[in-house]
Amino acid sequence: MRTKTGNAVRTWHLTGPDGQSYDSAQAGSLGGHRRSRIYGRLDCRAALQAIAKGGYVTQRVFFLDKADAEAAGYRPCAVCLPRDYAAWKAKKI
Repeated sequence: MRTKTGNAVRTWHLTGPDGQSYDSAQAGSLGGHRRSRIYGRLDCRAALQAIAKGGYVTQRVFFLDKADAEAAGYRPCAVCLPRDYAAWKAKKI
C-alpha cells in the first residue's frame, strides 16, 4: 500500500480479540506465544531468552493491546507483567 505521496505504508500483522490475524497500520504493543497462550511486553526477558535460543519465533503473535490479548484467550506473562499475572491467577482460583 502507498500513501498519496508514493511512500510505502508500514503494516503490522496482529492478532485480534477473536484470535484471527489481521493487518494493521498501528503497531502492536504486546507480543505473545501462540502455543502457550501467554502475552507480555515486547522487551520481555523470558521471551528474548527463548528467541536467542532459537525457539519461540515461529509461534510469536502480536496484539494491539491487553484487551485484545485477553479476549483472544491469552494470559499475562509472570516475568514481565507480574501484577497482571497475579490478578489473572487470583481470578482463576
